[in-house]
Amino acid sequence: MPEIEVHTYGPTDGPEVLAIHGMTGHGQRWESWSKYLPEARIIAPDLIGHGRSRSTPPWSIDAQVEALVDVLDAHASGPVVVVGHSYGGAIAIHLARRSPERVRALALFDPAIGLDPDELLDVAMSTVQHSEYTDADEARAEKLGGAWRDVDPALVDAEIEEHLVTTDSGRVRWRLSVPAIVASWGELARPFVLPPADLPVTVVQAMQVQPPYVTAAFEAALRDSLPHMRYEHFDCDHMVPQAKPAESAELVRDLIARG
Repeated sequence: MPEIEVHTYGPTDGPEVLAIHGMTGHGQRWESWSKYLPEARIIAPDLIGHGRSRSTPPWSIDAQVEALVDVLDAHASGPVVVVGHSYGGAIAIHLARRSPERVRALALFDPAIGLDPDELLDVAMSTVQHSEYTDADEARAEKLGGAWRDVDPALVDAEIEEHLVTTDSGRVRWRLSVPAIVASWGELARPFVLPPADLPVTVVQAMQVQPPYVTAAFEAALRDSLPHMRYEHFDCDHMVPQAKPAESAELVRDLIARG
């Protein structure tokens, strides 16, 4: 297994965008989204413990950031626009703070950061207890009954084709490391941090997510520290890039155009 698996889409000479997926995801989720931003070069890694990247610890946000710095050193020619979805949004902010010279702007799609520890404990326990499914139909039903309910079913089928694997018991699970995911849920309980004050930032809140991943405290802190931030409310569930691909890609196009 490689250290970090990296998927790339779009022209090699296009403006560069680092796209960071959310918890339990993988970089290939950005393939369909990239078609709405065809002029850009999309660099989409599998995070540690996800997809085809390594699963060995550490599994912290800091470790993810250091791995992404290596990805940028290998695949980017200069500063990039960073797009982060959910957990990827938290990582994107930490990356911008760790290496501001590598980041020219941030697009945060329903970022998950500074969340309630008790709720995260429940989610982590559910991950331990319910990480496998009887078959692909059960996995598909779980997606369509949850955060993917407003996503094109064809994208759910593509997710199953790429991301679902068979276990030794004959059941199926997503292509990920359960220990890494459990540890990563705990990382979202860390106090939130804010992007550098001089960085162009666009935030999308998915309004059908209740309770919201974008907490009131985080939103207030963003507005106080980033007076020129663009803040958008999308009428969708949590999977913003899949549910609203054209609209979310246009926001990134705007950040690219800012130079």
